[in-house]
Amino acid sequence: MDKSRKIIAVLAFIVFLILVGFVLYKYLRFGTIDGGAGFFSFVALAYFFNWLNGSEYDGDGEKDELDEHIKTQSAKIGYFVLMISAGLILFISEGTSSLNDIDNYPLLIVVGLTFVTLPFIEFIYSKKFR
Repeated sequence: MDKSRKIIAVLAFIVFLILVGFVLYKYLRFGTIDGGAGFFSFVALAYFFNWLNGSEYDGDGEKDELDEHIKTQSAKIGYFVLMISAGLILFISEGTSSLNDIDNYPLLIVVGLTFVTLPFIEFIYSKKFR
């Protein structure tokens, strides 16, 4: 790995820390959350974790079966973690455990789609090989 990629990874982590600090400052000082800074802090953190994993954005690196297995399994586990997180956020933000009392319909639709996404994509992808 060349020196410039290491510098970029360190900069990505520093940008992440700066953005998180900015979001916390605005929240503690003004009681508001800066959505843009929050979003881009996640992007910077994702880039940093991709660097830690040795992932190449351009896809030029050598890939073996273990790399492909790790990516497949981590994608499925990540999907289920995201599904559970979305459900928890829905019920915690609404302050209820009853589906009839939920008023945040867009988030309810997103949580519902999390249950459908994986089986639907597997169905479409399986048609490619059958």
